Amino acid sequence: MKSKVYMFNLRARGEADNKANKLNRIMDIEEFKQIFNKDELTGIKIHFGEKGNDGYINPTYVRVIVDKLKKLGVKPFLTDTNTLYTGERKNSVDHINTAIYNGFSYATVNAPVIIADGINSQNYRDIKINKKHFDNVKIASDILESDSLVVMSHFKGHILAGFGGAIKNLAMGCAPEIGKRAQHAVWPEVIEEKCIGCGLCAENCPKEAITIENAKAKIDLSKCIGCGECVNVCQEEAIDMDWDVEIKDFLERLSEYAYGAVLDKKEKVVYINFLMNITPDCDCTPWSDHPIVPDIGILASKDPVALDKASLDLVNKQKGFQNSKLKDNHQPGADKFKGLNPKIENILQLKHAADIGLGKLEYDLIEMDG
Repeated sequence: MKSKVYMFNLRARGEADNKANKLNRIMDIEEFKQIFNKDELTGIKIHFGEKGNDGYINPTYVRVIVDKLKKLGVKPFLTDTNTLYTGERKNSVDHINTAIYNGFSYATVNAPVIIADGINSQNYRDIKINKKHFDNVKIASDILESDSLVVMSHFKGHILAGFGGAIKNLAMGCAPEIGKRAQHAVWPEVIEEKCIGCGLCAENCPKEAITIENAKAKIDLSKCIGCGECVNVCQEEAIDMDWDVEIKDFLERLSEYAYGAVLDKKEKVVYINFLMNITPDCDCTPWSDHPIVPDIGILASKDPVALDKASLDLVNKQKGFQNSKLKDNHQPGADKFKGLNPKIENILQLKHAADIGLGKLEYDLIEMDG
């Protein structure tokens, strides 16, 4: 049987059709309402955005979900985990301050912010999964301690994963630093004939693993964490990776971590993808580039694989923006994220996720607007 994916478009000709009311109608869907029980501790898994980024989900939309959950009798909190790289979300103090700076204050969202892996990313437990790449995965303890989850994901591009949606939000977003490191393990290399020694990669490396020697970038792999930031910022395309082997394994590791994050609560999660402001980069960057396609809508499901597959299909149906980072595949029906990163077979994260039992690739898209 196919998984159900509910879709709300963004058309509105009156108050009843504003985004807040559409989010309320998502939470009124019976199969979602039945997930939550009185007095449960419900985590709203969200990305608060890096400082300087504005592509993340609007905090006022999160407030709608919080208020709806409170009416159902549960006790919601907003949550994410600390980052692998140096930035404004590396520890819980900076992370919470960044969340507040980006609009996720209690006054706005009506719920506390709790960083799930602790002040220095040491609050986690091993979860046995026995899959291809991992026997055990490390998941933030407060994700595991929550009774239920609402996973709110901004659907967008990603330099290593091709795209980021519900699966990536679970995988990286529910893992402590050590778990993020285990998923990445993708090593860049410098193409010397293309490198002009500008130093942009060195300036943006979170672990100071890159130096400029004889007007060429040099990467110290003993310091490198495989985050891909150098690939992302290089204007000369002088830093590359083994896309055929390492990226395939990365995408599969991503799926396995997502599987482990909700292994104990697969029937206690609602996933909501926001296909709005569909940018080429992750919200971890301290900037937000021009979207690659028009805004599409808000999708929801109990199946993260079906939800991401439906989101991917809808993005690919759009005509791409010429004045964006999208290099190729502007025509409707073409793979937009492959137009951004032609070497990434982004469908692999979905196929492996389906193979290991996280969800299904087949879905029924149920349009909730007229």
